[in-house]
Amino acid sequence: MKIGVMGTGGVGGYFGGLLARAGNEVTFVARGAHLEAIRANGLRVESANDGDFTIHSSAVEDTSKVGAQDLVLFAVKMYHNSDAIDSVRPMLGPDSLVLTLQNGIDNGQQLVEAFGRERVLIGSCYLEGRIREPGVVTQGGPGRASFGELEPGITPRCQKLLAVFQEANWRVELEENMPGMLWKKFSYLAGSAAVGAATRTLFGEMRSIPETRAIIQGAIEEILEVGRASGAPIMEDSLEWCLTSLDNFPATGMSSLGKDFLEGRPVELDGLTGAAIRMGREYGVPTPVNDTLYGILKPWALRIEQELSEQAGPA
Repeated sequence: MKIGVMGTGGVGGYFGGLLARAGNEVTFVARGAHLEAIRANGLRVESANDGDFTIHSSAVEDTSKVGAQDLVLFAVKMYHNSDAIDSVRPMLGPDSLVLTLQNGIDNGQQLVEAFGRERVLIGSCYLEGRIREPGVVTQGGPGRASFGELEPGITPRCQKLLAVFQEANWRVELEENMPGMLWKKFSYLAGSAAVGAATRTLFGEMRSIPETRAIIQGAIEEILEVGRASGAPIMEDSLEWCLTSLDNFPATGMSSLGKDFLEGRPVELDGLTGAAIRMGREYGVPTPVNDTLYGILKPWALRIEQELSEQAGPA
């Protein structure tokens, strides 16, 4: 397949790297020093699951000459969605599909508004992935993914993609109720990531302290209630699944949100906890635990934003 990877970070670099290693024609979209390093030396993937390997594939910043792709993996941070959507447009032909593997809950809808419902697939992934240095991405944690249609059901096009992903050694599941799975992932991630960032602790620490664990569970329960109020197909085992995921994540791991806060990088707070709060207000569901977490973290997020703006200098 011809596959474009929009966002060559930990997620796009790892899953795209596996697809390229399996013989697919993959084009990585990156920028700056990361792009130059990939062009010069290839993309180095350091994977806890698959070992270390280097991929020599096309890497671009300007997508205008890439041509139509069979599939675009949309794996940028949520705050880059607008610019990334514009960059995807030149890579779409009549039958192209776009699969989001991002955090958050409304990325699929943003892609639908840009490209049409018939082009968009939704997914989620479970891993610790980072750009360790220009040209090098790392994969830790489970390294798993799930995907499916915007509405419950299994389609031939998803079954075809499943075969491609499995051949590339993705640890992947095709979900009949991917919207329900997305709400599971969103509620788990938003709740645990916000608590981890606010407490600056690892998963093993925060889940083992009863009072801290209760805050995580409260945040998750609120978000699942928001999903129910919105009419989403929330699964009956969602809370149990979230708590099991919390317990199974590596004890020494930290969410990407927590790492971004500590490293002074742009953060996805508004796309996670902020989105839960906004939707809670829209559907009349109180979210006091998430309100508190957001209020604690927002000043830190604004400080990072200000510091990065000062470093960048005048536009």
